[in-house]
Amino acid sequence: MTFLSEITAIQNIIYIFSSILFITGIKMLGKEDTAVKGNFFSALAMFVAVSITLIDVVNPIVLLSGIALGAVIGSFIALKVKMTSIPEMVALFNGFGGLATFLIAWSEFNSVPENLFQHILVMTTLYIGGVTFTGSLVAYAKLSEKIKIAKTSIITKIFTTIFYISLPFLLYSIFVTPFMVTSFDFFTVLLILTLLGGIGFVLPIGGGDMPVVISLLNSFSGIAAAFAGLLLLNNVLIVAGSLVGASGLILTVIMAKAMNRSISNILFVGYASSSASSSSSEEQGEVSPISVSDAYLILESASSVLIIPGYGMAVAQAQHVVRELGELLEDNGTEVKYGIHPVAGRMPGHMNVLLAEANVPYDVLAEPDDVNPTMDAVDVAVVIGANDVVNPSATEEPGSPIYGMPIIEVHNAKTVFVLKRSMSSGFAGVQNPLFFKQNTRMLFGDAKESIGGLVSEFKD
Repeated sequence: MTFLSEITAIQNIIYIFSSILFITGIKMLGKEDTAVKGNFFSALAMFVAVSITLIDVVNPIVLLSGIALGAVIGSFIALKVKMTSIPEMVALFNGFGGLATFLIAWSEFNSVPENLFQHILVMTTLYIGGVTFTGSLVAYAKLSEKIKIAKTSIITKIFTTIFYISLPFLLYSIFVTPFMVTSFDFFTVLLILTLLGGIGFVLPIGGGDMPVVISLLNSFSGIAAAFAGLLLLNNVLIVAGSLVGASGLILTVIMAKAMNRSISNILFVGYASSSASSSSSEEQGEVSPISVSDAYLILESASSVLIIPGYGMAVAQAQHVVRELGELLEDNGTEVKYGIHPVAGRMPGHMNVLLAEANVPYDVLAEPDDVNPTMDAVDVAVVIGANDVVNPSATEEPGSPIYGMPIIEVHNAKTVFVLKRSMSSGFAGVQNPLFFKQNTRMLFGDAKESIGGLVSEFKD
């Protein structure tokens, strides 16, 4: 055995070890009490996998510099990012993963693919990575509300057309260019169409569908990484990319199912596809406001309370006072649960992350299927900034754009408190008739201040 083959064998053994760490880490992320360790194991796996490549790198200074730069940037972002900005951060990280594979494929093309299979991998990796990169940038801009472009605008239509043009051109680049000399620089054209097509892929998708889009882009980044691993003959990159790609795709399917919609409907049709207009876009009566002191009196006598958090809780950064209110209610003899909808917030698991940060016990979190059958026995349902996931139009109005979407059916509770700043509609742009129901009371104002007032009432 030569020295070079010995080095390769050692690398592969370390790669297997890293792969085991990856799988263990992802498994541990499924439970709240082991999630921190799971995240650490996954990060350690990546560090070990990258570090072992130093053995046969011609210029290790470049690799070490990249590791150091990434560690500094990652640490800075982790320390500075607000919990409300986690969805935007995830979108950007997906994009950077896509950009990395995009550049790898570009480099491999310049090295001239040796055979047709390698050529197909280069073209496919380049396209998926490029679409993931620019698509994720658009997702970031939409989530942070830096861009607000209507689906019917001319700009959206132009970029969407480019995306549809890029698909047949990709097929042309894969199956035609290896066998003929083109009269133009097809690769430069593919680069441009890919990057612009990524914009057109995400731009027409509505804000209410962003959690699903983020999950799908995460899957794309993993698939591109796995293809890049095949290009580089790197086992750990294949394993890590496959894990991310598969888990992201599974999560995408789960979230689409939670919305009772197909992935194709989310990507290419959207909420605006409703065949009939609905009165849900108009106000349906008068609302009944309630004060903090009156809300306290009702909560104080309640035997069961269901708290439904939404993006409004994230904006107000109210998760800690929400947990404190829950504890005070439990001390008062009230049964407290948290209803978590799979697409609440603006990324997969957004509410779970916020409540975990506030140390809310995992066993009091419940999904819609767990709470809906007994909703009529709930004394008070407290909706904190959620809108679309509790909108009864989904079950009561066949003409509504969100009709058929599974929701948390808080309108069946005995009393509903809705904490909102205003009467504005949710991210999907659909008015909520829950606000006008007889058993609903609107507690207007900043969610953190309103809940803080309830906490003070319990403590006095």
